[in-house]
Amino acid sequence: MELSFAYYPTSSVLANVSPQALELFHGSSVLEFLTNSVLVALLVLGLVLWFSRAATTNMTLIPHKAQNLFEFVIEFLYDRVVGIVGEKQAKLAFPLLGTLFIYILVSNWFGLIPGVGTIGVGDAVGPFMVGEVHAPLLRPPTADLNATLAMSLSAFLVWFYLTIKELGFMGFIAHTFGAKGGLKGFMGKVVAVVFLFVGVIEVVSMILRPMTLSVRLYGNIFAGESVLHTLGALLDNAGFPWGFIGSVLIPFPFYFMELLVGLLQAIVFTLLCSVYIQLSTTHDEHHEEDGHH
Repeated sequence: MELSFAYYPTSSVLANVSPQALELFHGSSVLEFLTNSVLVALLVLGLVLWFSRAATTNMTLIPHKAQNLFEFVIEFLYDRVVGIVGEKQAKLAFPLLGTLFIYILVSNWFGLIPGVGTIGVGDAVGPFMVGEVHAPLLRPPTADLNATLAMSLSAFLVWFYLTIKELGFMGFIAHTFGAKGGLKGFMGKVVAVVFLFVGVIEVVSMILRPMTLSVRLYGNIFAGESVLHTLGALLDNAGFPWGFIGSVLIPFPFYFMELLVGLLQAIVFTLLCSVYIQLSTTHDEHHEEDGHH
């Protein structure tokens, strides 16, 4: 069995789609952090930074194409965030939320580029180097649980900071565990005990949010990757050229579905982060309005 570095037009790695990122320099103490998903994450980051710099350099009143597209995306996202968290919190939260949406979307769509997941070390046969990839060189970062968990934890830290900044630590405790409804006497004590248990459940829910956010994103992207690889491998046993033709034509219609899934997952991730911020930072505003009345 000869190992070679080649392009595999099929997505025939289906059975070997690893749930973990693979080290590109195995055994190196200096570059052990560089996995195939980290490589793509750096490429996506560089692409986003390059485009944002190109769009915001030498800005004019009559925007050029890159500036026009960039302004449209930012304004559209900012208006959506303001509609959820309000103007005050949007100014603080949008830099993270907008960045997360753009980065996740580009990462999801980057994984659909031909060659991502099908270029790597494997068994190459035939004139088109069709075979099974054991170690793909490129892998979308959103198909790596480490990357999605890191983004979720970043969002969680910003959520916690904005919540404490808005409510204060004691205000956060009162908001989470405090009894609502203004009942007094025996029923007030009963309600207080109920809301104490509700607060404990809420804290557990808050702690689990980074995990649920990361697993949801990772699971959907990894599942889509596996589906495309499955479809691409359906005719592998038919031999050349049918295996090659099937690997290109069969998965093709599903790429449009994955484009939609990539967009939806970026929206869901950002939307949930926005909702979490809105739920925990509007409490005092309601009280201030009541006080003015």
